Amino acid sequence: MNSYKTGLLAEWRAVWMLRMHGFRIVRRRYVTGRQTARAEIDIIARNKNTLVFIEVKARPTVAAAWDAITPAQIVRLRRAAETYIAKTQWRGNARFDVIIVCGWHIHWCRGAI
Repeated sequence: MNSYKTGLLAEWRAVWMLRMHGFRIVRRRYVTGRQTARAEIDIIARNKNTLVFIEVKARPTVAAAWDAITPAQIVRLRRAAETYIAKTQWRGNARFDVIIVCGWHIHWCRGAI
């Protein structure tokens, strides 16, 4: 399986895990900044008054997944989240989570970024 398909499968698994925990999926693969530093938020989910921006990483180890999230990527993701919040005029809470898929194990890090 190539890396694109692996990533899609990891996102699918993350979506189902979020749904089982009571989250409603608002958006998938939200892209912003097409003319500048482009960013893609993998999943945007909502639970009650909290909007959660989720980065999904599929790697062989948890350490490899954390290494794949660079400081520059964090800046782009935060800007994309701020753009989404401004565009939708969201007034509730917001946070950034990371879901790491390692084989059959899923690690959910709340408030990670």
